[in-house]
Amino acid sequence: MKEEFLHFIWKHRLYQSRQLKTINGEPIEILQPGIHNLHAGPDFSDARIRIDNTLWVGSVELHRKSSDWKRHGHDKDQAYNNVILHVVAEYDERVKNTLGVELPTLILKWADTIEANYHELTESKDWVACASRLFRIDPFRVKFFLNSVMIERLKEKSEMVDGILRDTNGDWGETFYRMLARGFGFKENAQPFEMLARSLPQRILAHHHDSLQQTEALLFGQAGLLGEELFADDYYLSLRKEYRFLATKYSLKPIAGHLWKFMRMRPVNFPTIRLAQFARLIYNSQGLLGKLLEAKNIDEMRGWFEVIASPYWDKHYHFNRESPLREKKMGEQSLRLLVINVIVPFYFLYGEHQNKLYLKNRALQLLEELPAEDNMVIRKWALAGIEADNALESQALLHLKSRYCELKRCLSCGIGHKIILHEPL
Repeated sequence: MKEEFLHFIWKHRLYQSRQLKTINGEPIEILQPGIHNLHAGPDFSDARIRIDNTLWVGSVELHRKSSDWKRHGHDKDQAYNNVILHVVAEYDERVKNTLGVELPTLILKWADTIEANYHELTESKDWVACASRLFRIDPFRVKFFLNSVMIERLKEKSEMVDGILRDTNGDWGETFYRMLARGFGFKENAQPFEMLARSLPQRILAHHHDSLQQTEALLFGQAGLLGEELFADDYYLSLRKEYRFLATKYSLKPIAGHLWKFMRMRPVNFPTIRLAQFARLIYNSQGLLGKLLEAKNIDEMRGWFEVIASPYWDKHYHFNRESPLREKKMGEQSLRLLVINVIVPFYFLYGEHQNKLYLKNRALQLLEELPAEDNMVIRKWALAGIEADNALESQALLHLKSRYCELKRCLSCGIGHKIILHEPL
């Protein structure tokens, strides 16, 4: 049994509460179990407990065995001198704090079924621990629970955006530009795209927004893809010449070209194509951030992101290597990914910083407008009995799987909680 299980029992008052007594026979009344502390220090703070007619306010520490108090060094740590009750599953020795005061100790007891259900979940070999029990769960209540999971996911994603905002000294325009670049890299090339944006500030591109050739030259050059001295076509040579002039003018140093991933990717997702589309977006979309902040729905955004790479790329996926004719236009799926991974978390954080609740709500609304993602994880959830109706729910299910199920955090999960207690959700 892990200590987190004891925390779960204590936090949710699942212990047998009749006639509680310390090991010395003093009656105990738990008025408030305290606030769960997930950082250093005692497990629960601000607890209110009456022991033998005296009301105590302070911290509570829980251990599997009472001897764990010494084993963890709490007997020499003054931070634990405000502990008013030591709660254990097994009592094997008396303990004192650094002042030499013996701590009141309570042996916690709970129903055997709760522990049995807990072990069944944590020891399960199923794809998700509760897969065989999900049929018992009310789908409506699951949907309600997924909303809270999605808020948690948005807060986590917003932390990454917040990091970029700090790095840009609070420049929202530069922050959005870097996020957008990262989004154009999608999963495989997100990092080199972000490195590119860091090496090429938005203000430099803004000086050349009226020239698609110069915009392409700056992006492909900073991407490290114009450095080869090869016998190439006119398009490549013109971009290289333009970039060398601009790189000297702005003292630019490109990132390493080998960082870009081409292997095991569909050609339409090659970084060369994404860079060309990104260049077109920047060329087409002056004031894009302002427009996005005023947009009400997906339809208003769609036209801005349905960009087409310059005509050269109609017959190329690589420089100087022709391919069958095909227009390289950003598709609906790419737009959806940009909304999910860029626009939604940006809305959420911007709304948080600017105290604009409507933007945070709009972030959730955008996800509800998009269809659910179709990938292996979402298909497995559907087979287990939980189907996503939109992108908000599919994103929540992805978060639930990676942050809860894979880590066996059933005690922190609303679904796991109810299953452990044998309660209908």
